[in-house]
Amino acid sequence: MILYAISGLGADERVFKYLKLDYKLVVLNWLQPKPNEKISQYALRMSEKIQRQEKFGILGVSFGGLIATEISKQLHPEITILISSVETKFELRSIYRFIGKTKILNFLPECFFNLPASIAYVLFGAKQKQLLTQILNDSDPKITKWALQQLTTWNNETVLKNPIKICGTIDRLMPKPKAENIILIAGGAHFMIVDKAEIISNIIIKKL
Repeated sequence: MILYAISGLGADERVFKYLKLDYKLVVLNWLQPKPNEKISQYALRMSEKIQRQEKFGILGVSFGGLIATEISKQLHPEITILISSVETKFELRSIYRFIGKTKILNFLPECFFNLPASIAYVLFGAKQKQLLTQILNDSDPKITKWALQQLTTWNNETVLKNPIKICGTIDRLMPKPKAENIILIAGGAHFMIVDKAEIISNIIIKKL
């Protein structure tokens, strides 16, 4: 089975380099969003690189988990793994949904979405600060703005079939969903895909 991985907002394949899995991991890189493109349409474009004739799973981190969910709704993979993410709109922080209703993000310039490293360290709880800094420096503010617009207006209510949901207990950006099928990692922050990679790898291997 092939695991297709989608990184978090503004990140790339570097966040997966510490994972040690028994399956081939293929990273789906971010695409430039089209004008007025919805997340479901975007997810369908990203899924074009998936080899559907083979068994496959989808792994999504943070905002990448929303894309993974949208792909899973359309392609029905063997497994969907959500890390530091949510499955439905009901699991998002209420502040995000409030921001979406105000539509304020539509009026902010793209330069506003270049997050200062000092703030990112706190929000992400990153121990690997050098890696996070490199990723932030390489991020595309146009994609970041679009993604935040989609995050704050996400309306998904569909529950996936037997997803693997892994969350950290001290995640400041994505709250641990209130559900029974959550695997909690003690001390895990939003950047735990890197900082807790060994633990996450063992969980995935065991589950699969």
